[in-house]
Amino acid sequence: MSEEQRKVSESSPGSTAMFNGPGRIPRTESYVWHQTMDITPSDFPYLQQLMEESFEEWMKESAGLQMVSKADWAVISPTGEWLVGDPMLQEYFSAGDDSTLKRALEIRAAAAGSSEDRLGGRIVCAAPVFSRTHGDLFAVLISVSSAEIGKEQAQFMTEAAALMLRACFYRRFECIFVEDLAKIHSQAEREARRRSVLFQVVKRMHAQINVDGVLTEMLVSVLDLYPNVNVKLFMSQDHQSSHPLVRPLLLHHWQEKVYVRTFMEGALTICDNRDQPQGLIEIGVPVGGKQGVYGVLHLVVKREEMEDMDLDLLGMMADAAGTAFENAKLYEQSNLMIHELRMINELTQQLNKSLQLADIYQFANEELRKILAAEYCCILSYNEELGGLEVMSCNAAWLTKEMFEKDYGLGGLVYHSKEPLILADYTEERPAVSKLMDTTGSNSTIATPLTVNGEIQGVILLTHRKKHYFSYDNYRLLQALTSHIGLAVGNASLHAEVRRMANRDMLTELYARHYLDEAIHECQSRDFCGSLIVVDIDQFKQVNDTFGHQRGDKILKQVSGIVRTSIRQSDIAARWGGEELAVYLPGLGIEQALQVAERIRLRVAEETEPRVTVSCGISEWNWMHDRISVESLFYRADMALYEAKNGGRNRIVVEKTDTSEE
Repeated sequence: MSEEQRKVSESSPGSTAMFNGPGRIPRTESYVWHQTMDITPSDFPYLQQLMEESFEEWMKESAGLQMVSKADWAVISPTGEWLVGDPMLQEYFSAGDDSTLKRALEIRAAAAGSSEDRLGGRIVCAAPVFSRTHGDLFAVLISVSSAEIGKEQAQFMTEAAALMLRACFYRRFECIFVEDLAKIHSQAEREARRRSVLFQVVKRMHAQINVDGVLTEMLVSVLDLYPNVNVKLFMSQDHQSSHPLVRPLLLHHWQEKVYVRTFMEGALTICDNRDQPQGLIEIGVPVGGKQGVYGVLHLVVKREEMEDMDLDLLGMMADAAGTAFENAKLYEQSNLMIHELRMINELTQQLNKSLQLADIYQFANEELRKILAAEYCCILSYNEELGGLEVMSCNAAWLTKEMFEKDYGLGGLVYHSKEPLILADYTEERPAVSKLMDTTGSNSTIATPLTVNGEIQGVILLTHRKKHYFSYDNYRLLQALTSHIGLAVGNASLHAEVRRMANRDMLTELYARHYLDEAIHECQSRDFCGSLIVVDIDQFKQVNDTFGHQRGDKILKQVSGIVRTSIRQSDIAARWGGEELAVYLPGLGIEQALQVAERIRLRVAEETEPRVTVSCGISEWNWMHDRISVESLFYRADMALYEAKNGGRNRIVVEKTDTSEE
């Protein structure tokens, strides 16, 4: 090296005085950082393996040297403990009584001597090995050679070998840091790749707003990372996916299935099937969110490919998928709730447009079938008079208006239990016989009680031929809709009751006179004839004076009951005023009306207590009469009644045949 080069080298910061050759730039300290690393006395107890590797490497590199091959070698710790070397020397030097070794440790320099007693006069040389930074003694290299070599030459040989061993040791020592650095670098690259993959996966998953999209994205991401792995996703949610790799998670024999055990324990599970010739390993990764575990990612991988599996990354991807799944599910549920509220609002508005029970039942039947996509709907209502469940509306025409015992079938089961019912397979699960299910060939049904004014009034049943057709959401929605149907039925029933009370006489429970007038007027617009009977209790004032008004009211109710049970269902009986009653017989002439009036007269005379009699006046109209008004019909019947009263009472008088009006 020239003087000019030396000056340049010494003036360069961080440089060394060593050149790799002419014209090459000097290596700076940043290139040889590992050469500054060194061991300390605290590391001495842990140098066994490193020293063994260094000694083995030194022996291989020195195998061609005669000075090495003509001697036996060993390495001893500063405390005199055996580290590595020729096994034949271990017992001797482990005893710790070799004078040469003791002297080398005392003077901290190479020493040579001979042993006449135990080594047959062979020359023993000990050369200390020091650390390169602080000069700490961490090992002693010992050679045992024949006396022919000589002590001086053996000592020189051992010192040179110690330098070579020290170089091998530090090369191995530096390799540790290089390997650690490479491992850290590899881990950093792997972590960066993991973060990049995870970021992209999470980004794509959270870009999905539907459950199917999240599940598909997760499966696609896993298959992109590990295309040779058999992947399936088992989901426990009430969710049907069209993806072929998404399967329902069934909890039968859970201890035998890796994916079921993973779901139950909520932790990653690995099962190495060593008894199988294929050498496959099963991995179960839980897919969960804040609310719990929703499913399991199930992977089957070959044993030789297991090292390439990043289980931490799979776990993070599964957690991200679980969170995205949860968000998508909540989004779908919120949309479903909004949709349900809109349907409920529309249904309520439509139901409240009518106050006729028949219209409400029919509309509810149609809307429920449309909303829940059911094939058949049957609405039953309890009939107090008949003591059974009556079909109020059903799109199975053969069941319309049919009456069932209140404990019959699925409807009776729901009516008595007062609990909703969901049935997935009627052929296997048959809690009760059902004519609706049998005649329609249905297999799935949901049913709920119909509550009106806080009481169970009936049952609503929806059916479908497919098994497992109705979901829990359908089951829950039906209950919500039924409550609003119950309100509409209650309003219509209340309105009907109010109308009934407005059109009825409170004492006799017959129709009021104004209702009779309207009914006769309506009948005259469609019928070809009709008759009116006016009934009056004879000497009713004397009855009141004799027995009192309460007994008089009772007699009036008795006569009203006889009148009501003596006429047809289509006939109209009303209280005309005081003790006078009126009966209109649509479509009947004078002859038939006379028979009805006679039946009433006879029954009153026989069945009342105390005994009373009645007088009757009858009038009629037909299509041949000109302008027969309701008032004139009443007038003529009243005139006939007056004649019956004057003629001796307890008799029937028919109007005069002249029906012309002035």
